[in-house]
Amino acid sequence: MPPAAILVDTRMTQTTPPAQTLAQKLIARAAGRAHVTAGEIVNCQVDMAMFHDSSGPRRLKPMLEELGAEIWDKSKVVLVMDHYVPEQDDDSRRIVRIARDWARDQALPHVYDSIGICHVVVPQKGHIRPGMFCVGGDSHSPTGGAFGAYMFGIGSTEMLGVMVTGELWVRVPQTLRMLWRNRLAPGVTAKDMVLHMIGLFGMNGGQYQAVEFYGSGVTALSMQERMTLSNMSAEMGAQVGLIAPDATTQAWLASVGVPDAPIDGWTTDDAAEATTTDFDAATLAPQVAAPHSPANTHAVDQFADVRVDVAYIGACTGAKLDDLRAASVVLKDQVVARGVRLMVAPASLADQEAAEQEGIMRILREAGAELLPTACGACSGYGGSIPDGANVIATTARNFKGRMGSATAQVYLASPYTVAASALRGSISDPREVLA
Repeated sequence: MPPAAILVDTRMTQTTPPAQTLAQKLIARAAGRAHVTAGEIVNCQVDMAMFHDSSGPRRLKPMLEELGAEIWDKSKVVLVMDHYVPEQDDDSRRIVRIARDWARDQALPHVYDSIGICHVVVPQKGHIRPGMFCVGGDSHSPTGGAFGAYMFGIGSTEMLGVMVTGELWVRVPQTLRMLWRNRLAPGVTAKDMVLHMIGLFGMNGGQYQAVEFYGSGVTALSMQERMTLSNMSAEMGAQVGLIAPDATTQAWLASVGVPDAPIDGWTTDDAAEATTTDFDAATLAPQVAAPHSPANTHAVDQFADVRVDVAYIGACTGAKLDDLRAASVVLKDQVVARGVRLMVAPASLADQEAAEQEGIMRILREAGAELLPTACGACSGYGGSIPDGANVIATTARNFKGRMGSATAQVYLASPYTVAASALRGSISDPREVLA
């Protein structure tokens, strides 16, 4: 008698793909994988590598020459001259000359010389899109996360590897999600949101993790405000600061020559594993970070007795067009307090020109503002514009001791609204009182 027949189901077993965070989806795409798991190490293809006059050619050129290596894909490299321009001494002239000569010798197609800060210029020139995996030779490169791209800062040795191979390994991070409900009140900005989070979590609160900002309070923000959020995720120690792309992203990219940017699918799945913290944007007060750390943050009313010698509206986190608009609302038909020096360094020439057309720059000049070049300037300690011993309130991202040049200056961080209001009154002030 023959043995009983054994029936075997040869059909493929259908499995549900694991839920993924936005960070995992972006890394998986760059790694050529369907999905990735937090903690595993994967090799990623780089879509764009950015560096500037300080972080780039003067360090990369000799290393590439020693290896006898060529750049893997020049079309994916972006060089911005923004840290040591305009050149004011022999050292800065040497650094910038190296960058310019190397860019010419390499015939780099994407070089932006003295037209603004890299974190603002690069997206304005259409180099960042949703879904991309990008690296930058600057710690504030997470700005690219505002566009739904995985972008973070790396050092010169890592950048050398990228320049030669076009690849970089990444350990897939855990995700910290920051849920902001409701909308900000007038006079309160993304700068206040991120200073509040840094004050809560500390400088290492997101160490080597992906921070994602979402909720109605985030979707209500303009692209430039979102860029501020993502930029300063670096102050939390995060690798990236992500915002899911949406119609606002798509419209902004279309305005800079990137039509039909892909936004579908670049969101965190509902069941994805992430730690979430809940905030109410409507109740947030303007924030100020006292010397010498962005984490030393409290509500503005805690600093009412602090006099102001210098008010600085500049940097990638405080001098974009939206920031200049905010300052002009406070300063329209007003003049800064006697003894206060108000300095304005627009983040890019494009933003400065738009502000001129809107009448914003006229308002700032009539209020007593001194116009500085569109460069990193005092934010990176260059230019010698911050006097010793001064109390400074600035829209910059960091207030470490000596960061703005003078080791004795006391630097407070705030939004453009708060900096402008403080310049107007001569002491740190709540902009809501002025706006009212």
